[in-house]
Amino acid sequence: MRQAGHWGSACRLELTVRECVDMELQRDNDDGIKKCACEDMKVLMQECRRKVRRLKIYRACLCLALAVSCASLAGSFYYYLDKSIPSVINVRAGEEESFLLGIPARGEIVSVSDQGVSNIPQGAVDIDLSKSVTLKADMHSSYRMQVKLFGFLSFKDVNIHVIEDQELIPVGMPIGIYVKTDGILVVGTGEFKGGDGVSYSPAKYILKSGDYICGIDGTEVTEKDDFIKRVEDSGGREVRLTIERDGERMDVEVTPMKDAAGSYKLGVWVRDNAQGVGTMTYIDSRGNFGALGHGITDVDTSTLMHMEDGTLYQTDIVDIQKGSAGNPGEMTGMIVYSNERILGEITHNSIQGIFGICNSKALEMGEREPIPIGLKQEIELGPAQILCTVEGVTRYYDVEITSVHLDHDNVNRGIELTVTDPDLLAVTGGIVQGMSGSPIIQNGKFIGAVTHVLVQDSRKGYGIFIENMLEH
Repeated sequence: MRQAGHWGSACRLELTVRECVDMELQRDNDDGIKKCACEDMKVLMQECRRKVRRLKIYRACLCLALAVSCASLAGSFYYYLDKSIPSVINVRAGEEESFLLGIPARGEIVSVSDQGVSNIPQGAVDIDLSKSVTLKADMHSSYRMQVKLFGFLSFKDVNIHVIEDQELIPVGMPIGIYVKTDGILVVGTGEFKGGDGVSYSPAKYILKSGDYICGIDGTEVTEKDDFIKRVEDSGGREVRLTIERDGERMDVEVTPMKDAAGSYKLGVWVRDNAQGVGTMTYIDSRGNFGALGHGITDVDTSTLMHMEDGTLYQTDIVDIQKGSAGNPGEMTGMIVYSNERILGEITHNSIQGIFGICNSKALEMGEREPIPIGLKQEIELGPAQILCTVEGVTRYYDVEITSVHLDHDNVNRGIELTVTDPDLLAVTGGIVQGMSGSPIIQNGKFIGAVTHVLVQDSRKGYGIFIENMLEH
């Protein structure tokens, strides 16, 4: 019995040890599990934090994109409205003029130009610009209309000019142009080598492209050759030049240097005249003409040339280079500078074109009957015609008005058009240089003149409103 009890105690002791070991192992396993769980939890929390950060970044990017989109939309809307509302509206005296802007705005007439302080009661003349508007004024005057978006947000002022109805003779004939500059135009400055082999550029940083030299040492100068001679005769002493820059006159001092041939120079390229070929647009009832639809600019500086005087000559087109993609094409004319071929005097060069007085020979070119002008709000998208001279024949060719910009930034590009006439396309490929000034006619009214060709597609081009040409 004792022996039996001894073995029983031993067994219980062995079980107790095993239980302790198992419990220790279990604790180790539990600790390992807990440790793994903690590690997994840390990884999970880090992943969650990364996701939260990503979501915040995505949300911020989306908010930024939304803000940019809203700003772009608002800007586009503002630009669209600004271009849809012309700054100037011309209406004929005594006639009803209708136009549709179709914008969510109202207009209020706030002043009359010839009355000084307006006697119009506030809100007395209120116009809904979302609907068709009909205006009629019997007196020649100007009105100012204040435009308010949605009826309360001040947006833009529009000047309404009451003008006389006018008829013009469309011409469409090629003309040769000679213009004498008012002063000597500085095309640019350059270097030349002196007798010592050193390069000199005396006028650099003193004169610049677009300047007009009006005098030297207090004496007026108008001819390029005269200017060059006076510089050469300076003997190398400092000369005082009177120049016009950006509409302001000033004096500058330059010291001529001797070149390798022993002549004194300033190192400046100058020009005192310009020649070219264009198209006469119209002749009015007083024998005045308008042509080109854009001003004469210097080919090198692209600045509008200051004109002292100019002459129109009869010209013959001797060659036509057909336009194509990337090449606008060109009409080449032969100008004979003789008194027998003079057509008139150019008196004004502006961004709207060149203008002047016709002589009897030019008046003979205006054989067509005068037609009424068409205002910009009357122009329709669709068929129209241009009048130009190709292969010695002046005739109308079909075009299509594709867009009308009532308040375009560029005064010479208010009308967009495409040549559709197969005869003109076969000869010129569309619009070519030299056709600037060709009259645009629609529904029996004189609405504008061709001004530019689209280089990428010579079938397409731009035109100026005839009312803009008449405002020169």
